[in-house]
Parts: sequence; C-alpha cells; structure tokens
Amino acid sequence: MLMEGASKDRLTFGKMGYGMLRNVFDRHEIDRYDVKQVICSVCDTEQPVRFLAPSCAILCSNPMFMIDKGLFHCDDCGICRIGGRENYFHCSKCGSCYSVSLRNNHLCVENSMRHHCPICYEYLFDSMKDTAVMKCGHTMHCECYHEMIKREKYCCPICSRSIMDMSRAWEMIDEEIEATVMPDEYRNKKVWILCNDCNDTTEVYFHIIGQKCSHCGSYNTRTIAPPVLPQ
Repeated sequence: MLMEGASKDRLTFGKMGYGMLRNVFDRHEIDRYDVKQVICSVCDTEQPVRFLAPSCAILCSNPMFMIDKGLFHCDDCGICRIGGRENYFHCSKCGSCYSVSLRNNHLCVENSMRHHCPICYEYLFDSMKDTAVMKCGHTMHCECYHEMIKREKYCCPICSRSIMDMSRAWEMIDEEIEATVMPDEYRNKKVWILCNDCNDTTEVYFHIIGQKCSHCGSYNTRTIAPPVLPQ
C-alpha cells in the first residue's frame, strides 16, 4: 500500500512539479544534458532521456507520440514544436513559430510570445496549445481567445485595442445615442477622451452611453484628465 501510494504521489508530482510551475515566477533554465530520467507529461511514463535534435527538448520514448503530433525542430526557437514543419514558419521579429496562415498577415511585436497568456497565464513560447495573434500583435491561446469572444469581450487584455472589426457595433451605438436625449445639465458637457484604438486624445461631448473618438470613430474610449497646457 505504501509503494502504491508513493507511486501515485510520484505521478502527481511529475505533472505538477515538471509540467506546470506552481509559481509562474519560478521559471528557470536547466542544462538538459544533465537530466538522466524524465516523466512524460502525456503518458506519465518514467524513462531515460531522449532527444529529437541537438540542444532540443526531451522527448517521450513512445514513437507514436512523435508521429501523431508531427514533431519538428526549429533552430531559431531552439526547441521542438508539434504540428508539422510544413504548417509553421518562424517569424524572426516576433521570435517564435506561427501558423503559415499568419505569414505576411499579422502585426509583428518583438518577442510577442515571450510572455504569459493574459487569460490563463501559461507561458506561451513553449506551450503546446495553438496561439492566436490579435490585430494589435499581442498573443494568447486560441482557446482563451474564443472563450473571451463568447463572453463578449472584444478588447485586447494587454493594450485594450479592439480585436476585430467593430464598425457595425459603433453604428448601433450611434443610433442608440441619437435616440437618447441627455438632460439639459449634461447636454453641453464636454470631456477629454483617449481612444484605445488609435491612441488619439480629443475633447468630445459627454454622453451616458459612450464617447466617440472624433479621429477614427471608435467607441472604445476612456475619459482622461484634461491636458496640461504649457505656461
């Protein structure tokens, strides 16, 4: 019984201790060639180390894992990835591999994958999950992106820029504002706003429903303090 319990503890520790850090700030580098035994986070098998490529990630000895997942080595990333080499390309500015559908079709942000997903906080660079690149160039897991859309959140969690074409939504807000008359004491009230989409600052008429950017027409704005004019 003690040995069986110890085995279960070992497997649990293998998943939590190696596959996922309890504290995301505890990330550290190790010399892979000093590792003698590993526990596969997919099949929980303890085994001697095996490498797909020099200076690369340690692999499970199960050959079907390599075949089914389409493992390939990226020299620029310095690690192995899954999904098939023909389906990915390395973006040198972003510093990571992306789906070929994003070639010449995304905004580059330097080292955009060298951070944690803003939703689930898993480190993106070596994550095995698919990644979405938003219009602003910031990245997150595809599944987190779609979950955010389902919850009607349409702004980047990092920079607050709109992540899709919102023109139809802005037209609906225009119609709602036109149909909503403000009380006399607020009718001529003005406020300064910062547009999260174009970063322009303007003074506009206040409305309880929203403030429209006079530069790009977006309602993805926030009120700010009036600018301080030089003396």
